[in-house]
Amino acid sequence: MLAIETAARIRLMPGRALRATSRIAFLLCGLISLFTGVPYAMLQGVGLPVQSEWVVFVVALAVIGVFSVTLGVLPGSWIAKGCRKDQDDQRLFSVLLKVLAIFAGVFYLVAVFAYFSPNRWNLNPQLMLALCPMYLVKMTFDPSPVAIFFLLAPMNAAVYGSLGLTSGYMWRCFHGRRPSQGR
Repeated sequence: MLAIETAARIRLMPGRALRATSRIAFLLCGLISLFTGVPYAMLQGVGLPVQSEWVVFVVALAVIGVFSVTLGVLPGSWIAKGCRKDQDDQRLFSVLLKVLAIFAGVFYLVAVFAYFSPNRWNLNPQLMLALCPMYLVKMTFDPSPVAIFFLLAPMNAAVYGSLGLTSGYMWRCFHGRRPSQGR
């Protein structure tokens, strides 16, 4: 009898590990998104090398960051209820974690490209700030490759991981909903 209970506990472990890993990733990505918005808020557009609507960046980073942090600290039953899924459904968190990972991976590469692109290419600063919020650092001073690979690109990946999480959660909540189910 004891062996059956032990086997049941071992089978539940991957689901718990996935939920815990997801929660930590959601929380960290959200906090990094909030932290990334700080330079824009502190500079208030004055120190930006280009004319920019800095408020848009701050608001977008704050909304995405707060949403990700909220998903990281909300009880799993509330998240499951929002998605109309069972709390123990492993797909609930695995889909969100996969979308977060895909967005983070793609935008890590975008950040590395943005930082290592030659200045003669004259990349549009507005577009680059939207694709890579930490591009502001390259515009103000020249970061080292170590800082790019281990600090700036991972921060960009975390910001877009939060965006992926937000879009994945919205897709998960509204996927399959019929107009007659509106309420």
